[in-house]
Amino acid sequence: MPSGCALRFRAISIQGDFFIWPNSLTSLYLVAMAIGFQTDRVSEINPIQTRDTSPRDLICEICRNFYTLGWVSGTGGGVSIRRNDTIYMAPSGVEKEKIKPEDIFELDLAGNVTRHAKNEKLKLTECAPLFLSAFEMRNAGAVLHSHSPNVVLSTLYAKRVEGRISVLEFTELEMIKGLEGHGYHDVFTLPVVDNTAKECDLTDSLREAIAKYPKTCAVAVRNHGIYVWGKDEVKAKTQAECIDYLCEILVRMRQSGITRDQHPMGV
Repeated sequence: MPSGCALRFRAISIQGDFFIWPNSLTSLYLVAMAIGFQTDRVSEINPIQTRDTSPRDLICEICRNFYTLGWVSGTGGGVSIRRNDTIYMAPSGVEKEKIKPEDIFELDLAGNVTRHAKNEKLKLTECAPLFLSAFEMRNAGAVLHSHSPNVVLSTLYAKRVEGRISVLEFTELEMIKGLEGHGYHDVFTLPVVDNTAKECDLTDSLREAIAKYPKTCAVAVRNHGIYVWGKDEVKAKTQAECIDYLCEILVRMRQSGITRDQHPMGV
């Protein structure tokens, strides 16, 4: 484990609101706009290649994709991919759309750096202990961290239930089917933890959320962003896009004044 990022733990208890399709012309128009907007954006993105592609090249590609989506502006966000016992991670504090394959770090499963970036001035991402937690606890093949504006906005609607833990819950939205283990009528629970001044200080609450909610493929951070994982980089990427879509719909529903009383199931 990288120095200065010791793991700490908190207990959490999670519940939240349901967000489902309201039965109104306004909502249909809202959904049409959202779907069109999402389609336009995704159409600009190149598809992620197969596992035969070098993890270093894949990380650079995903970073460029996320930059196009507005998810890793500035120097924010991060990407990590696992191949057997080797973990590849993007560096910290750099413009993600400009990362080159030689900028990538390699680590073992314990978090020890086994190969540094070619540029000695680059530092390992501060997301490392959080990435390692998902690799360890979920046997993930890839973990992505973004600062999606849709996710950040949606975290402001999350219901606080105990301490620094909140949740969002989604149901009866088509894109839920893109999340592993979930169908249209299922409820997808997205844990939301409070932000901290340092990235590695999020590790304890993220680990607790992962342990408490075995069906979740992500943990959001209030006023910050989200960590999403999957069995490989393709699944992690597509699940990140699905969650972003769900969060965008939530925000647009709230902005349009659609309330729970207008939901057809009366939830």
